[in-house]
Amino acid sequence: MPGVSFVAMKSWTFYEDLAQKSLSGEALSVQESKEILTSSDIELLPLLHSVFQVRQKHWGKDVTIHIINNAQNGNCPEDCAYCAQAKTSEADIEDYPVKEEEEIMAEAKRAYESGAYRYCMVFSGRGPRPKRVDTLSRIIKRIKETYPIQVCLSAGLIDDTAAKQLKHAGLDRLNHNLNTSEDHYKNICTTHTFKDRLDTLTAAQNNGLEICSGMIAGMGETPEDVIEVAMKLRQLGSKSIPLNFLLPIPGTTLKTFTPLTPDYCLRIITLFRYLNPEAEIRIAAGREFHLRNMQVLGLYPASSLFMDGYLNTTGTNTSETLQMIKDAGFTIRANFSLDEVLQKAKAEEEQQQASQASQLVMKQLQDLRPTLKSCS
Repeated sequence: MPGVSFVAMKSWTFYEDLAQKSLSGEALSVQESKEILTSSDIELLPLLHSVFQVRQKHWGKDVTIHIINNAQNGNCPEDCAYCAQAKTSEADIEDYPVKEEEEIMAEAKRAYESGAYRYCMVFSGRGPRPKRVDTLSRIIKRIKETYPIQVCLSAGLIDDTAAKQLKHAGLDRLNHNLNTSEDHYKNICTTHTFKDRLDTLTAAQNNGLEICSGMIAGMGETPEDVIEVAMKLRQLGSKSIPLNFLLPIPGTTLKTFTPLTPDYCLRIITLFRYLNPEAEIRIAAGREFHLRNMQVLGLYPASSLFMDGYLNTTGTNTSETLQMIKDAGFTIRANFSLDEVLQKAKAEEEQQQASQASQLVMKQLQDLRPTLKSCS
């Protein structure tokens, strides 16, 4: 197929050519990719209409919901500058060791009954030792035997031995995000390398595990860095690509930021869909913060999202997320209908609100003396 020609005042044919190129399996060039991210001549709405053709071919109007279990929080020996759990972070988080097995199982049940397609367990730390791998394998096996739900694990760096054991236990996917480009990685983390992350993904693939790997936008990277990650994940054949948009949590050490607008975030999601047409592109952390009132448009290139918050930050209410999916004409891929899980979520939230309303809440100092600067 001839290359796409970039000229001012893009015609409808231009957008159709982008879609057809992706649908045919042909990769966009670096120049084409950069234009999508940065050119004011490329309008957002026609771009989203074009990329939706690619999304629809491979995913229809299905949305897969993922729910995270932050199974171990804090006390990480790594120095990832964006992370609230890093050893260098002074973020005010709730530190706790690995949750008890029954608590993890209870959260798996809750995720399944909430309409989640995939249950994502995240453990802080550099990587699991053999004893931890044994524990993880036992838990994964129990979950898979108890609930018809996909399981994804994020546990840091792993080798072939661990990957093989986890696969044997029934793990579906291993998550390990590239986060940023190889050239930019040294500005984000010094306690492990970009190659370490690639080696983990390779170990997973070599042992039959699907890989889940994405990026965090907003960490001082350039459009070229974004493109490099998108193309690297295409080369790796990542089945799942979570796209995070940096949440600047106070106390983390990252000092350089890339300005993010709803328009730019949507262009990033669009580019990843064009370059990874069959992947489960997921709108991850930061969608509420950065996409704001435009987050529903993210479903036109993306086919997945996180519900019920992220690792250390909350998100929109479950019912609000489900209602957004329904109102936009999408449905969910789950063992329950969208209407069923939406009604259940609304009932639970109403019950919680009624319970809170019946409790006596005393005013705090800032409520009693709102004009005093010392109260802020």
